Amino acid sequence: MTINNKEVISVIGLGVVGLTTAVGFALKGHRIIGIDIDPEKVKTINKRVSPIYEEGLSQAMRAVSIEATTDFEQILESDISFLCGGTPGQADGSIDLHYVQSPVEQLAKVLKEKDSYHLVVVRSTVVPGTTEAVIAPKFPDTKRVGLCTNPEFLREGTAIEDFLKPSRIIIGERDIISGDVLCHLYKNFHSPTMRTDLRTAEMIKYASNSYLATRISFINEIGNICKELGIDVYDVAAGMGYDERIGHDYLNAGTGFGGFCLPKDVAALAAMARELGYEPRILREVLAVNEEQPLKMISLLKKHVPNLKGKVIGILGLAFKPGTDDVRKSKAIDVIEELIKAGAQIKAHDPQAMKNFAKLFPDIEYVTAEEVLDSDAVLILTAWDEFNNLDYRGKIVIDGRKITKAEEAMIYEGIGWNHNGRFHPCELSTVAARKSARTAI
Repeated sequence: MTINNKEVISVIGLGVVGLTTAVGFALKGHRIIGIDIDPEKVKTINKRVSPIYEEGLSQAMRAVSIEATTDFEQILESDISFLCGGTPGQADGSIDLHYVQSPVEQLAKVLKEKDSYHLVVVRSTVVPGTTEAVIAPKFPDTKRVGLCTNPEFLREGTAIEDFLKPSRIIIGERDIISGDVLCHLYKNFHSPTMRTDLRTAEMIKYASNSYLATRISFINEIGNICKELGIDVYDVAAGMGYDERIGHDYLNAGTGFGGFCLPKDVAALAAMARELGYEPRILREVLAVNEEQPLKMISLLKKHVPNLKGKVIGILGLAFKPGTDDVRKSKAIDVIEELIKAGAQIKAHDPQAMKNFAKLFPDIEYVTAEEVLDSDAVLILTAWDEFNNLDYRGKIVIDGRKITKAEEAMIYEGIGWNHNGRFHPCELSTVAARKSARTAI
């Protein structure tokens, strides 16, 4: 069974994933109905303005039209519904399904009024077995309502590009007809497509994110050892990456991974494993290394500013990564909390995330990047390109993101690397040799 080439698609939940999915399919020529419970967000989207900062998203929204609404009845005008509600982590690591279950119940109620076939696609990240156990029972009539899982692999900061040029399309299907319909929707995407069962598709998402998180914690562990040996971990990672079995991606050492997805997904997979009676030792250590990593910034800072009480510490970067205004699980949160405990005063700057960060820390000072440099010491926590345009001369800089220009500082330390032998007698590399090595990369 197939439906028209230009299907009407409803997207439920207009966060980063939902809005990117809506805009992406709109760019492909489909009519999009966006559903969200936040009336202010709906108004903003209907003005073709993005309610979030995501690189390229604002420009894309100006090129398309999305009919955003809070009215679930509008779903009846669509052929396919994508469920994109968030699944935040709980204290024990398991996911909170409220933002999935509530719209599923409303969707099931609305679809009872529809006679023609409708496909429901779970885009939300849910642990294996969730779609079968929680969502499928709401849509028992398989001839009238199809059901698929379609995990997203969108990186914040490059989400639109990732949607339009996906590394792969994973379709978990309850039945062949459901899979056929979703496969037809993606026919103009030139990417590898894998069709499988619901549970396997869900697991592919968790396994993928957990592996990426493992690579980050692994290289940070290597970086911590490199720091003691006077070795630049970025040179080590570059050499490793030439091995085609390893590659270069996700080997950027620093303060660790943050954001909404990786920390939550690793913790959720670990929690599910424990429920099954299996202790996930590698996942446990991946999370442990990640939690400890940002505190090493404080240790390095105290080598040069032993007493932080009353000192002004500048923070460059508040978003968990460049290209987004998302501060969820940002390592800046952990670092600033420790600095405040130590009695330091904070000056902070981020090109996009200061408004969101101020909701968490309303009492710290938000200033320009240049004003951040007028501090007793500066910590770099996000790799924004703009930070390579600053003058760090005469400053104390602790770098968590390998900002090359920062190496001109009077005192410079990287979290997993040293600078020109300045801090460790084992560091023998010359500036020329290091430049030559990087030129070859």
